[in-house]
Amino acid sequence: MRTHHFVETYEKHISLSDNAITWLWIGSLIVALAAFPFIASNYLIALATTVGIAAIGAIGLNILTGVTGLISLGQAGFLAAGCYTTALLIADYGWPPELALLAAGVVSAALSLVVGIPSLRLKGLYLAITTMAFSFIITHFLLYAEGVTHGPYGVRIKDLDFFGLDLTSPTQLYSLVLAVTIIATVAALNILRTRVGRAFTAIRDHDIAARVMGISLTKYKLSAFVISSFFVGIAGGLMAFQFRFINVDIFNLLLSVEALAMVIVGGLGSVAGAILGAVFIVLLPEATREAIDLLPTGVTTMLSTYIYEIRGLLTGLTIIIMLRIEPHGLIGLWRDVKRYWTHWPLSV
Repeated sequence: MRTHHFVETYEKHISLSDNAITWLWIGSLIVALAAFPFIASNYLIALATTVGIAAIGAIGLNILTGVTGLISLGQAGFLAAGCYTTALLIADYGWPPELALLAAGVVSAALSLVVGIPSLRLKGLYLAITTMAFSFIITHFLLYAEGVTHGPYGVRIKDLDFFGLDLTSPTQLYSLVLAVTIIATVAALNILRTRVGRAFTAIRDHDIAARVMGISLTKYKLSAFVISSFFVGIAGGLMAFQFRFINVDIFNLLLSVEALAMVIVGGLGSVAGAILGAVFIVLLPEATREAIDLLPTGVTTMLSTYIYEIRGLLTGLTIIIMLRIEPHGLIGLWRDVKRYWTHWPLSV
């Protein structure tokens, strides 16, 4: 009797996808994104740059909250740490932007241990409050430690040259952010396929069972904090490149809520979902502004006065609606659509 064996090569095992069509779509998307600045206005390029930076931060938060199940409202604090680290090292100490950006990730990762170690026994709401308190501590320090951070006066960066790229040019800054976003995406996908990533998932699904299986909760929870904060710190450093004038007022609680909304709306535990959520949340205020401009002049003037409050309201409503209608987020909706067309006309 002849037996057949399925042979899987090591190359297939480590490949992110063995589907040629998937790689074709990914390649087409990268080419389209690379060509985007040549056909878009400076405003759209700046908006796309903001989306890319938000996507990097959302990928980092997704590792902590979506994959490991540790809720964090401290995103603004880690972004501020990364942003100020980059700005201060360049403006006050003359560091090259390349090293300053890397230092932003390292400093944020180191600070994550400050909040991570005391929070090892905390879960859910208690952990969220702890991380939120840490964010307030960071912003308070940045505001009042004038000798180090320039306090309320902020930090200004002048000329920026990153491996030959003139970052004062919107197109070249966009190119840098796009490259870092691709690297962050590939890195996150590979982390989630390793033993570390599987341990994160086990802790999220059932931490007691994970501990019985021999997974060190202390080790892997701290690892999740460090890895997540490194990504967020890099996003903060890129924010410094984009704004070039940094003030503590940027890093408020709404920023942390919007970061959490990106992960929830996009789809918890999914790297692609985090990117989709970042695109959606960043473009939501722009779409709202365009919609307000279509209203009568009097209504537009009135609503424009409360645009900040409207932004927060829409973010909250988006979270509620998405959790009620599609708990798996935009990536879950996309999977449902693919499943429908795959099984059509027998789709239920």
